Amino acid sequence: MPPDAAPASPDQPPHLVEPLSRRGASPLVLLLAAHPLPAFAVTVMATALAAALGRDPRGCALVAAAVLSGQLCIGWTNDLLDLRRDIAAGRRDKPLAVGTLSASGVAVTAAVAATACVPLSLASGVSAGAVHLVAVASGLAYNAVLKRTRWSFAPYALSFGLLPAFVTLGLPGHPWPPAWLLAAGALLGVGAHLTNVLPDIEADLACGVRGLPHRLGQARSRALAACLLLAASAVLILGPPGPPGAAGWSGLVTASLLAAAAASPWPARPASRLPFLLTIALAALDVALLLLRGGTPH
Repeated sequence: MPPDAAPASPDQPPHLVEPLSRRGASPLVLLLAAHPLPAFAVTVMATALAAALGRDPRGCALVAAAVLSGQLCIGWTNDLLDLRRDIAAGRRDKPLAVGTLSASGVAVTAAVAATACVPLSLASGVSAGAVHLVAVASGLAYNAVLKRTRWSFAPYALSFGLLPAFVTLGLPGHPWPPAWLLAAGALLGVGAHLTNVLPDIEADLACGVRGLPHRLGQARSRALAACLLLAASAVLILGPPGPPGAAGWSGLVTASLLAAAAASPWPARPASRLPFLLTIALAALDVALLLLRGGTPH
């Protein structure tokens, strides 16, 4: 045992208490424990929205840095809190569960990200920073408690709903975004939650996780996700002042077709990933509409 490693408890594998440096873990492995795809997707979406709503290059960079630090903190915390469950489930895709990383090392990294998130958020202004920190705290509450309850959707609704406010409150005059934009963000967030959980519902149930999607089951969660994402599309197309135009109506027709296909009972094979991929496509369309129809913050 290395001299600076804590002794392992009887129910804790030794690799969980070894310092990160002793494991020789690469930055890439550390990044994999932070759920990088959703972290970077949310960061890119927030940065693009900031540019669309008029934040200057410095403001866009501040939004990107703040959102990324918050998302990394949430991702690392998620794997830390799920560690024992992931080990019991034999998750080979989780660096912490297979021993590539140590819990203590990841905890320190998550704390650094959380610490950095505070000044990075407040750099856009006190009101904007406070809103973003509430959104990050909501994500941490999901990890700690709410993901295992019927209220698992609430942090997604709150955090995604507040994302446009973080962007616009950093503009001169600190305006709040219009209500339709907040509603679209919340709908997109809950739809993303249901979609994200779809592939892992059975494995999560086996580990005792019973969030809203797990209580609804695969078919109803898929249908609800499609309906919510379609509602987000409608709000984004019809919410801004002025006629939607040909592009808007085309987007609404496309969203309706995707939602109908994703919510339908076909294909019969339970293991098919097609419904999941259709809801992902619908979510991607909503993000595009969010950027195109984001409107003005007034």
